[in-house]
Amino acid sequence: MSDDNSEIDGSDEVEIDGTSGFSTNFEKTDLDNEESNQGLFDDLLSGEPIFENKEVLRPSYTPHELPHRSDQINKMATILVAALRGETPSNILIYGKTGTGKTASAKFVSKELESTSQKYSVPCDVEYINCEVTDTQYRVLAQLANKFIEKNEERIDARVADLESLLEALDEYEADLEAREREAAESTDLADDQTASDPFDFVSDDPPESISDDSSGDDSSLESGGSPPERKGSSDPADRSSPTDETDQGAGDDTDRTDGDSTDRRAGDGTGDASAGDSSTHPSDHPLESTSFEDREAIEAEIDELEADKESFEEVPMTGWPTDRVYSVFFDAVDYDERVVVIMLDEIDKLVEKSGDDTLYNLSRMNSELENSRVSIIGISNDLKFTDFLDPRVKSSLGEEEIVFPPYDANQLRDILEHRSDVAFQGGALSDDVIPLCAAFAAQEHGDARRALDLLRTAGELAERSQAETIVEDHVRQAQDKIELDRVVEVVRTLPTQSKLVLFSIILLEKNGVHSINTGEVFNIYKRLCEEIDADVLTQRRVTDLISELDMLGIVNAVVVSKGRYGRTKEISLSVPLEETEAVLLSDSRLSDIDDIQPFVQARFEN
Repeated sequence: MSDDNSEIDGSDEVEIDGTSGFSTNFEKTDLDNEESNQGLFDDLLSGEPIFENKEVLRPSYTPHELPHRSDQINKMATILVAALRGETPSNILIYGKTGTGKTASAKFVSKELESTSQKYSVPCDVEYINCEVTDTQYRVLAQLANKFIEKNEERIDARVADLESLLEALDEYEADLEAREREAAESTDLADDQTASDPFDFVSDDPPESISDDSSGDDSSLESGGSPPERKGSSDPADRSSPTDETDQGAGDDTDRTDGDSTDRRAGDGTGDASAGDSSTHPSDHPLESTSFEDREAIEAEIDELEADKESFEEVPMTGWPTDRVYSVFFDAVDYDERVVVIMLDEIDKLVEKSGDDTLYNLSRMNSELENSRVSIIGISNDLKFTDFLDPRVKSSLGEEEIVFPPYDANQLRDILEHRSDVAFQGGALSDDVIPLCAAFAAQEHGDARRALDLLRTAGELAERSQAETIVEDHVRQAQDKIELDRVVEVVRTLPTQSKLVLFSIILLEKNGVHSINTGEVFNIYKRLCEEIDADVLTQRRVTDLISELDMLGIVNAVVVSKGRYGRTKEISLSVPLEETEAVLLSDSRLSDIDDIQPFVQARFEN
């Protein structure tokens, strides 16, 4: 190979700096050549799709209709309707187990509230915060502050655009008025010219008839001040013209009156000299007639003020500011405009657990200080007892209205799945026993509609991957196993390091054939694992508590049994798939360095 890394004929492999690899030069590659296409996705796309719209089966989707939740929705609506009257709605606390439609119902009502407020031109804003993600007072206030700053900027931009349109309309009106005045002035000048012209200059193009013999001879009668002869066929004195001084004076008076009338009209329009009339009153066709502005300067002054307000807004960073400064920015952003604000805090118990009730206290007490806006709170929680840990003042102001969402039964879940499946799947994609089975599985787990939707969606995905034309009962059972495994993987992955070490100790014992594991055996392996990764060693009592927590999560099964005169002990067994769980634990960077440890098990005397 030459030093210039020249291309080798017949191979895409090149050597650069002494290492071999594949060339990334695709200039000579025929991408349109069908032979080079391996058909990786062609086979997968060859079958008929099962899904019509998969998104309607996801928890994030808010349907247009929520079966079996009309009572709760109507109760929320009767509370929040006060916002459409410009009043402050009562705070609402929504309780219910996971998957009972709390969040979907609240979002549905909020969407209806915002659309109705726009219909009746009543300013009303709804903001949603998931406290499981945004779980500190700083983050909640910062996120809300930035959202309202963005809304204020949008309203300022819309207001400035309206004012600029008003200025354009005013420019057009003044230009049209000036054109009409110029046209009127030209008409006046033309009338003056016609008045000063020769009285015998007939309008008709025909030559004037000859004067009678009685007045023939000369113009002595004109020179002596006599009256000129009448025009033939003219009987109206108003049609007679005379060049005398009196006639000229009369013409001048008419001109003055015309100018005066024109001046009066301009004063009425409010565009002329202020001394000519009352400039604060505009005619009905004036652009400023239906506004509070008197003139152009007032409009321009408001535009400048709005632009200055927009420049004064400062976005809150997600870290770094004192909390009181964040609250001050949030307060000013909310109170900038007149409106009713509804703040929806989902998983509100997570916020209380993480940062206490300071956030709720501040939000629930804002209305006593706000001047323009009003704030209402909707809290959503799975824990019916979380208010027991709140300050009594917060509890009394926050829980003004309470709505409980009961679990769904199997029939209600079936209605929900049928309602969604009509939109989610192609026609004939479901066998008759799929929806009843999904509803039965979910009803066994506290009536969780989210679980039922996940089952149906996962069953459809499994059927689609196997290129089946119809979803059958077997796909639902496979989906049940897959969801359960995915849940276990997620729970194990998020365990603290000490809990992972305890669980890994149990797995090592089971891999070596130890059954009915006791706490002492787990503690011995646990200590060796801590030494391997240089972790702190907890006491045996604390390890026993961690085993109880794993039992509560359903990862292990710990049963207290009596050994007679030898006392009582806790027998432990694994409740999740061993190999998959071990793989998740070893994906942790700290546990992946553990060498293969063979547990030392003390000999037992079996009863």
